[in-house]
Amino acid sequence: MGNSQACREIGINRRRGTRWRYGRTVDTRDGRAPHHYPPITPPRPAVISARYLSSEERNTIADLRRAGRTMTSIAAELGRSPGTISRELGRNSDPDDGEYRPHRAQHRAEARRPRPRPGKLSSDPELRDYVQKCLEKKWSPEQISHQLPTEFPGEPDRHVVHETIYHALYLQGRGGLKRELTKSLRTGRGRRKPHRRPDARRHGGFADSMTMIGDRPAEAVDRVVPGHW
Repeated sequence: MGNSQACREIGINRRRGTRWRYGRTVDTRDGRAPHHYPPITPPRPAVISARYLSSEERNTIADLRRAGRTMTSIAAELGRSPGTISRELGRNSDPDDGEYRPHRAQHRAEARRPRPRPGKLSSDPELRDYVQKCLEKKWSPEQISHQLPTEFPGEPDRHVVHETIYHALYLQGRGGLKRELTKSLRTGRGRRKPHRRPDARRHGGFADSMTMIGDRPAEAVDRVVPGHW
């Protein structure tokens, strides 16, 4: 069902249904970081890039290693480069006995995979309060970013670029800033506006990119009209 139809079905306000469906961030009054209520919509399973070795490939590596196959032979079997197999065995083999165990190797690889970290503004109440006060004064994120080294000298962890402030405003649940502060921006937009539509792009910037310079009109060659220079 659509959001409005689902709300009518269970008898709740559409705005409340939207919060339930997509989640929301609630500010606390005791100075702690805002609390994020996750959406009821189940998240999509993470898609792991094919350039990473899968669990099945690690099982195959272990089986072929026990069979005495070389790294070059294993790489040809999996359609990988020998360097990939060499790095996998070097990183994820047991440091004590040198044995390659596929399940343990999978856990080690997953543990090294980068995890999303909390944003600087959501984890630093003092920095977040300063940015919010500046936004309420109609300062632009660029101005705030340039002012932070002066406001917090010698504290590089509190120096953020303007894109961090934009993300904190528009990506709720990650940044920690109130969504209402988007009204304090000079644009007043509730959403970010893309700089250029994909269908509006033009190659080369000219109407006909194949026009040669020797085919220019005679008045341009004479340079009589201002602008032809």
